[in-house]
Amino acid sequence: MNKNPRPALFWFAVLNAVATFLLIGLGGLVTSHEAGMSVPDWPTSYGYNMFALPIRFWTGGAFFEHTHRLLASTVGFLTTVLAVWLWLKDPRKWMHWLGVAAFLLVLLQGILGGLRVDLKMASLGVFHGAIAQIFLVLVCSIALFTSRWWLNSDKEKQIAVPRGLRSHFLWVTILIFIQLLIAATMRHQHAGLSIPDFPLAYGKVWPDTSTTAIASYNEHRIEMNGENPITAFQVVLQMVHRLVAYTIFLGVAAAAMLARKKLGGGDALTKFAFVWLGLLTLQIILGAATIWTNKAADIATLHVMVGALALLIGSLWCIVAARRTRLAA
Repeated sequence: MNKNPRPALFWFAVLNAVATFLLIGLGGLVTSHEAGMSVPDWPTSYGYNMFALPIRFWTGGAFFEHTHRLLASTVGFLTTVLAVWLWLKDPRKWMHWLGVAAFLLVLLQGILGGLRVDLKMASLGVFHGAIAQIFLVLVCSIALFTSRWWLNSDKEKQIAVPRGLRSHFLWVTILIFIQLLIAATMRHQHAGLSIPDFPLAYGKVWPDTSTTAIASYNEHRIEMNGENPITAFQVVLQMVHRLVAYTIFLGVAAAAMLARKKLGGGDALTKFAFVWLGLLTLQIILGAATIWTNKAADIATLHVMVGALALLIGSLWCIVAARRTRLAA
């Protein structure tokens, strides 16, 4: 099998991955600005062809929503080209099917985004967000698999990664994905901040969620900010989000320490693990800042993007560790 690197294919895959990451950020801006229904029709935009919408409509929330649609279309086009390119030029059969999977996933993502508008179902936004994270991991994995390092790594001596360490990273990564699902559920309920303070919650370690307490919270929210009422479920969900965040941080900190102990401080995977820890530290700071700034759009969007990076780093670490171990064996 010809395993010569194809730089053009690799950099095209990187371009697709970068565009996907930016699309997730733009999607975060759409949700942060509550602009998801600013353009009320799909696949048209205000009755016009999506790609020929007059500039006078590009204002307010419609600017974010329509720009999101155009970038999504670009990612769809890039993914289609990538899938065809892999099928025609990459000699590895499994890479052909990864390209097909990416194409089908981006197609499903586009349909979900359209149905979210046409059916006016906010709940579809949760699935839309979840698939976006899976798609980002997939296209970044394709970029990794077409890299010169991946294709030539079997020519170099590799050090196996202990199974326990790999399992630890995998479970923490799965927990990050679950956390992203919780966050997407919170964001698409459009109830503002269910808990307006941090690190306490309504001045307590665990907030009162009785009927009387929720009524009091809502009365204050409406008087102060005119926000939508909240429910006890939303308050508990945000507390679960906080608890899972602490658990993930401890899990990533332990992962970095274990990697240094098992692989050594100079190992690339150990350095990667400490980058992961740095990202999780930043993520918690951004989460707190989101609350302290009353969910400022730029802070909330950065929180979404760093969360996506955290999932991506954990996923790629697991993939590289598995390959190193297989080659070492």
